[in-house]
Amino acid sequence: MAIQFNFVSSMLIIVLLSISSVEGQGGGGGGVIDVVTKFGAKADEKTDLSKPLLDAWKEACASTSPSKIVIPKRIYFVSTATLDGPCKAPIELQVQGTVKAPADPGAFKEPKWISFNRIENFKLSGGGVFDGQGTTAYKREGCKGHAYCGSLPINLRFDFLTNAMIQDITTKDSKQFQANVLGCKNITFEHFTVSAPDESPNTDGIHIGRSDGVNVLNSEIKTGDDCVSIGDGSKNLVINGVTCGPGHGISIGSLGLFKNEEPVDGVTLKNCTMTNTSNGVRIKTWPCAEPDTCLNIHFEDITVTNVSSPIIIDQKYCPWNKCKINEESKVKLSNISFKNIHCTSARPEAVKIICSATLPCENVKLADIEITHSGPTGPAVSQCLNVKPKVSGKQNPTACSAPIPAKPTPTA
Repeated sequence: MAIQFNFVSSMLIIVLLSISSVEGQGGGGGGVIDVVTKFGAKADEKTDLSKPLLDAWKEACASTSPSKIVIPKRIYFVSTATLDGPCKAPIELQVQGTVKAPADPGAFKEPKWISFNRIENFKLSGGGVFDGQGTTAYKREGCKGHAYCGSLPINLRFDFLTNAMIQDITTKDSKQFQANVLGCKNITFEHFTVSAPDESPNTDGIHIGRSDGVNVLNSEIKTGDDCVSIGDGSKNLVINGVTCGPGHGISIGSLGLFKNEEPVDGVTLKNCTMTNTSNGVRIKTWPCAEPDTCLNIHFEDITVTNVSSPIIIDQKYCPWNKCKINEESKVKLSNISFKNIHCTSARPEAVKIICSATLPCENVKLADIEITHSGPTGPAVSQCLNVKPKVSGKQNPTACSAPIPAKPTPTA
């Protein structure tokens, strides 16, 4: 994993050095493109920025020299924008101001607001804010009469990017996922901020699927769903230095719901903090669903404070009771470790490892677990089913020492 991370970091440094040299570029186009001074963008929160932005993107994408597009400090309105590649040279989009989405969910024909598609050597930076204005959508009012409720827009989509850096950017109040990563290779989020209220439904901070070499570093995520959710086909992920809460924790899955899902292989989560979340670190798979595999998963140096389910493998994941809960999951879990996870649980079930009876979990390790709970329901407990974990170091609660209730507490 370290080799993969160092290689990715080196590639990104090379890309960023090439992008940072755009000022003063000579022939072949390139240089700095200001959407206000060159394309007449207006910061009145009414005039649509989409055309000036797309015109600037068209010019930059055609350049044979590195380019930087700048959205200066101020507040802008963007109806929707899709920035397509491939482009001829590296591009940086520097968002210094705030861009706002339409507040009305019915204004969107597709489940996306700002999209970046099939670009190589790309950087998004500038300290700016993407404001999805999702408050109206959180109420889910009038959904029976509107098709948009099933396809609410995602603030930021990153589709099929190679060698990308998302740095010093805030996404807030998306109507659905805050950021979605699909089919990407070597993409890093650093100092990435997510802000949404804890009552905002289905607003995962960063959702990752079918991507190789994703890094989420030194970021702060507050939302109403998973801070980071990792879907099928994800490989070689590093999540380091993330603070999460409120939210549902950091989750792998849910897996096994759809046909032809791809394996999850190689996830390392370190030096993260969860505060007032419903889960800490979690793997969730559906019972009686489709086959898949999830392997080489490592959670290490995690602080959990007032977290309802700090450590959880849930192969009976069945939200809204829309599954055959009495049947077994077909997702095989193996080579999973939980190391140096400590602090406090909001409920007694501090450790809950519920594996499939058909495909029991293999090579699960618990090392140096110190999680306490104080309340009228008793001290912290550790529950295990269809797994024999390898235990080392301190174990509080004692590993696998509590019985599994007939109806385990469902997780969000």
